[in-house]
Amino acid sequence: MADARERYGHREHTLDGTRGRVVVREWPCERARYVALLVHGYGEHIGRYEYVAGVLGAHGAAVFGPDHMGHGKSAGERVLIEDFEDVVTDVHAVEELARAAYPGVPVVLIGHSMGGLIAARYAQRYGTGLAALVLSGPVLGTWELPRALLAYDELPDVPIDTGLLSRDPEVGAVYAADPLVWHGPFRRPTLEAFVRTLETVSKSGDVGALPLLWVHGDDDRIVPLPASRTGVGELRGPDQVERVYPGARHEVFNETNKDEVLADVTAFVDRVLAS
Repeated sequence: MADARERYGHREHTLDGTRGRVVVREWPCERARYVALLVHGYGEHIGRYEYVAGVLGAHGAAVFGPDHMGHGKSAGERVLIEDFEDVVTDVHAVEELARAAYPGVPVVLIGHSMGGLIAARYAQRYGTGLAALVLSGPVLGTWELPRALLAYDELPDVPIDTGLLSRDPEVGAVYAADPLVWHGPFRRPTLEAFVRTLETVSKSGDVGALPLLWVHGDDDRIVPLPASRTGVGELRGPDQVERVYPGARHEVFNETNKDEVLADVTAFVDRVLAS
């Protein structure tokens, strides 16, 4: 760990990642019952999870989350990820940071969208150390966007329709104005890495006895529900809970029913910790 700075109710740590500086946010919790390790999605950053961290903190979690390479405050060319295995390795360094700060406390991994892909692969590599896995709108299974874009000789610039994030228009407005969010085109190496990692996760087996909660909006047009269902089915172990929210779009943690979603997450964690 290079340094840690306190600001606005959270701490920022800097780690030496696989491809440069990784900035990690910690929302501390006295007498934490568990650590929640948040894994954000494509083009965004961990600062967008302030509300989620607040709910989890009130529930007894110390919350940690990195900005991935090429995202947010971390180093690297913007949104360039050449190998998701490196991102998984970086997240593992964050878990080690959290365990040093909160020894003996169980760790729950929560991944959204691209972060769901990273979290799924993480569970395959490091799942024996986790208490539970939560996947939100995960990029898994038969997600077709990377292959569709790679078919072009010159990648088209297809900016996200912010209205697809949430039924709450304020979510899209804040996203569009956020300077730490990437608003430009995909990088070809990143799309190629998506394809490889989707295949890797698909062929690398289930998560065994690790408890898994999958939450998804049924009106998610960024990562459609049927595509994820295929991938989640391949990860399925004996303890899986599914929650699909009618009318909800891609970011269920930022949806108009976000408190219902987060209540489902905390109830799942309570059940896992009790067992």
